[in-house]
Amino acid sequence: MLDKTYRPQDAEGKLYSKWMESGAFACGRNDSEDAFTIVIPPPNVTGNLHMGHALNNTLQDILVRFERMRGKDVLWQPGTDHAGIATQMVVERQLAEQGITRHDLGREKFIEKVWEWKEQSGGSIIGQLHRLGASCDWSRERFTMDEGLSRAVRKVFVQLYKEGLIYRDKRLVNWDPKFHTAISDLEVEQKEVNSHMWHFNYPIEGEEGRFITVATTRPETMLGDTGVAVHPEDERYKDLIGKFVILPIVGRRIPIVADDYADPEQGSGAVKITPAHDFNDFEVGKRAGLEVINIMDENACLNDQVPEKYRGMERFQARKEIVAEIEALGLLNKIEDHVHMVPYGDRSGVVIEPFLTDQWFADAATLAQPAIRAVETGQTKFVPAKWTNTYYDWMRNIQPWCISRQLWWGHRIPAWFGPDGMIFVEETEEEAIAAAKAHYGRDEELSRDTDVLDTWFSSALWPFSTLGWPDKTPELSKYYQTDVLITGFDIIFFWVARMMMMGLHFMEGEAPFHTVYIHALVRDEQGAKMSKSKGNVVDPLDLVDNYGADALRFFLSSSAAQGRDVRLSEQRVEGYRNFTTKLWNAARFCEMNECREYEGFDPFAVKDVVNRWIVGEVAKCEAAVREALEGQRDGYRFNDASSAIYSFTWNVFCDWYLEFAKLPFQGDDEALKAETRATAAWVLDQILKILHPFMPFVTEELWGSLGVARENDLIISDWPVYPAGAVDAAAEEELEWVQGLITGIRGVRSEMNVPAGAKIPLIFNEGSDAHKARLDRHWNIVSRLARLEDKSMDAELPKGSLQFVHDGAVVALPLAGAMDLDAEKARLEKEIGKLNGYITGLNKKLGNEKFVSGAPDNVVAAEREKLAEAEVKMAKLKDAADRLGEL
Repeated sequence: MLDKTYRPQDAEGKLYSKWMESGAFACGRNDSEDAFTIVIPPPNVTGNLHMGHALNNTLQDILVRFERMRGKDVLWQPGTDHAGIATQMVVERQLAEQGITRHDLGREKFIEKVWEWKEQSGGSIIGQLHRLGASCDWSRERFTMDEGLSRAVRKVFVQLYKEGLIYRDKRLVNWDPKFHTAISDLEVEQKEVNSHMWHFNYPIEGEEGRFITVATTRPETMLGDTGVAVHPEDERYKDLIGKFVILPIVGRRIPIVADDYADPEQGSGAVKITPAHDFNDFEVGKRAGLEVINIMDENACLNDQVPEKYRGMERFQARKEIVAEIEALGLLNKIEDHVHMVPYGDRSGVVIEPFLTDQWFADAATLAQPAIRAVETGQTKFVPAKWTNTYYDWMRNIQPWCISRQLWWGHRIPAWFGPDGMIFVEETEEEAIAAAKAHYGRDEELSRDTDVLDTWFSSALWPFSTLGWPDKTPELSKYYQTDVLITGFDIIFFWVARMMMMGLHFMEGEAPFHTVYIHALVRDEQGAKMSKSKGNVVDPLDLVDNYGADALRFFLSSSAAQGRDVRLSEQRVEGYRNFTTKLWNAARFCEMNECREYEGFDPFAVKDVVNRWIVGEVAKCEAAVREALEGQRDGYRFNDASSAIYSFTWNVFCDWYLEFAKLPFQGDDEALKAETRATAAWVLDQILKILHPFMPFVTEELWGSLGVARENDLIISDWPVYPAGAVDAAAEEELEWVQGLITGIRGVRSEMNVPAGAKIPLIFNEGSDAHKARLDRHWNIVSRLARLEDKSMDAELPKGSLQFVHDGAVVALPLAGAMDLDAEKARLEKEIGKLNGYITGLNKKLGNEKFVSGAPDNVVAAEREKLAEAEVKMAKLKDAADRLGEL
């Protein structure tokens, strides 16, 4: 017997262990040639499960469980990313608590410490994914620093270098002065800062008393200026183009150049150009052939390229000193308050410095061309399609990709330098030594590059490196190309695009996936982005503890409408816990009524019209879920799939069919009773199968607890397939008619506040013979569910009857004797008066301009929503009062 209540805390861990032990998640479990592959976006080894992970992995798991049940050989490839800077920071922080730095340990000992931390504490997010029910093939779990993946990284780097697609160059990068490394754009956080715009007068060479005014938000960089730019069409400065200014403080002679970058509408229209400390200036400098002078060191302090008094000075202190000196020279034109965006390192929290260094770059523009064509030709598509343009915009304007990082933790760059600076790039040190000997004609001592690769470089290889590449493994031939990639929009550029580039380049022109499904953000209930600083972050594991993993999963899938952010509502999660309870209680009801399939039972040959109808409803539900989950046409509509199985389970099966079934269960027709029991058992099994991808735990628990001998666990059972003609159109029409009649009667009873226990007569007029026969056939159902005492047809309507039309027939309900009309009138008047006062108050508040303009948008919107709801309720109350007056 099923327990009275379902306790997810007791069931989930037990079921997950059972699945793991049985090998249910493993690829190759069946001999199907039809493979389905998803690669998990590898979470950082330092990470913890957040709501974005929960959404992302729930959607992946739904597809994986669905396709596994459909008989495909499913591989959901899991793993974690070594997360270079994040992991190094964690370990350095731990060492700092002991008063140790990584430099005290040296590189090798420090790396040992990182591996120790990884083995002991890293990857806790994997256990958290278990809690969510993620059915990855954990036996194949990979780590981006595994030897196999490291080998792939070395091979890719060396091949691209030898093809001229990786090179070393001196360029500007985002430099983190705290961690002393270049970082990617993704690791830069733009913050709005209240600051100033300083306007400096630069003297024109040879024209006493004439100046050109430049505006800057970074006075400290002016010591590195090598030019001033004006727009070629700016009439104010046309005569100055080609002339020189004398750079204040430094005394350097720098040219005035024409460049479209200078905007005549911004500031003075003249722009100081510091090519070594601004990305835009770097490009202007290249176009104009300006000198590039780096004036900072790795700590963002001024270096020996500046006047002596500023050498070694911290950049923001230098700012104050430079402004003071410019003012003392009489060259400070003005200072304005100015709000602008300033780049910060997302982990270090310090202002990022554009910094000119020697770095390794990938020729992203060349690698991007096949990746663009793959989307243009439909080899890979984005869902929702709007993200296609985002992808194109970035790929068609792509810059060289800085792939080197000045860290110790990561894939060390396989490059060695000879005594004269000659570079030897090989997969192993032995090969580099051999290459050097061939070059020099003798053995020479080589020094290895100390940099490591950008984390995104190794994760760009994820779809094929995890399958054993560069070896031609059976897994690689079977599971590549992968199917759908499910990820967030924020890493389209940093991960998706780079996987496309690398996959197409190294896998013979085949894209790494045919579909990229971009899911939305999970926001708080008011629609705000979750952040620790706002204090609105919700831990998904807290929701799992409180409501069970199934409830959270179903909330996320039902909210995952394409292109629409998910608003987290704990109340809705709780509501889906109630759905779990509803399903459990329905199963207990079936068990108590001895619902079980008998040998030889064929659901598509049932005789009773109610049973024929529910079998057809099952088939319709399955088709709706399948079509929404398949990647055909406008597939991956997780919310539509969830809605279809929810609506069928709760409304059709529980609220209608099981109520209909009570009559045969309690009746004397043994054949009908047996057929209904078998049908109910069959339908319950179909629900468990169709619902399993969304709610794996409760469905598996019921599957194994209903006292039925099962060939397989639900997770590896077959997805339902029904014959053509499973929907009986006549039965569907008949039962929809019956439901419509019952719903109409219930609606009148509710509107008029007829006591629940009161039975009322039914008068059925102007109906066709077929309708009358239908009412006679189903009178037991209609009278029981609509609380009716008797019926008459084509009869005179007594005073006090309320009427509605159902499929052309007039349905009348004499209510005068079933309720206290005076008491109901008084109740309605009181409720209308109370609601009227509430609406007046809301109108007054929303008519107050001070409130509307001063309150947060979400507060005003909430008040408007309350008003709209109150007005709808008022209309219903007044309608009920009018109808009561007719009685």
